[in-house]
Amino acid sequence: MKKRCLITGVAGFIGSHLAEALTAEGHEVLGLDSFADYYAREVKESNLSGLKDEPAFELVEGDLAGIDLGGLLRGVDWVFHQAAQAGVRASWGDSFRTYTDNNILGAQRLLEAVRQAVSEGNGKVSRIVYASSSSIYGEAEEARTPEDATPRPISPYGVSKLAAEQLGYLYWKQFGLPVVSLRYFTVYGPRQRPDMAFNRFIDAMLSGEEIRIYGDGEQTRDFTYVSDAVAANLAAAERGRNGTVYNIGGGERASVNRVVEILEEISGRRAKRSHHDRQAGDVRHTWADVSRADRELSFAPRVSLRDGIQRQYEWQERRKLDGDQQGTS
Repeated sequence: MKKRCLITGVAGFIGSHLAEALTAEGHEVLGLDSFADYYAREVKESNLSGLKDEPAFELVEGDLAGIDLGGLLRGVDWVFHQAAQAGVRASWGDSFRTYTDNNILGAQRLLEAVRQAVSEGNGKVSRIVYASSSSIYGEAEEARTPEDATPRPISPYGVSKLAAEQLGYLYWKQFGLPVVSLRYFTVYGPRQRPDMAFNRFIDAMLSGEEIRIYGDGEQTRDFTYVSDAVAANLAAAERGRNGTVYNIGGGERASVNRVVEILEEISGRRAKRSHHDRQAGDVRHTWADVSRADRELSFAPRVSLRDGIQRQYEWQERRKLDGDQQGTS
């Protein structure tokens, strides 16, 4: 059955992929984005290029802090809250105000708007899917981390994501809002944010520049390909259990050093590496226990780490080639 969907942060990495998947399945998508300046606006506009001629997609530019959310929610069945101020390393000091405003107050304002719309009979939202983060766990053990592990974030960003997640639980518990939270584990793939590791590593490889590695490179991550993250959102909208959080991981854990080795194998080039001090807020290991998502959402990651890295590498290679050609024309 066709749904009308609201995606906040639609011009971002995951939001744009999610919008394409929903319209491909025959749903209508109303996308909201503030085009915040964390990275270049033209990157976000490029993310939406595949949707510009899509009749089932409508873009609204605005900020959660000021836009009329009640009007946006009319007729909406599913809400996917992807919008957030991103970045662990940038969340310290005076900039934390940006994280509280965007990640906590923004989420609260959206939840309150849904509550009011439903109570006044102006809305019919049947699912809210919140994009949380593995950053809420902090320094997890080397074993796979289940959802009932005690959250101990070690960055202000992680604190802000956990606070918004808890607000979702609160609005479900007190007002019955149909909130489901997905804890993403390091999502990558085409359109990944320019500040994220894979994007930076691949750009460096393509340009023959140094790959900056923070720490010894033996820190590990559970890497999740973007199409798997999108599939988890669709499954959560259809089958998620209200008030529940789900880990969304890629099923393969690898060290940063191993990722660079894979890039060398794919590119046929030798990487230039430089090591720098570990950054505040960077955790040592992440590894998702996705058994709950498997049981309740029928979620299983389908893209292997090597295949996913190759897809992102080829996408960035094409973009660089196109840019070089435009520069010489």
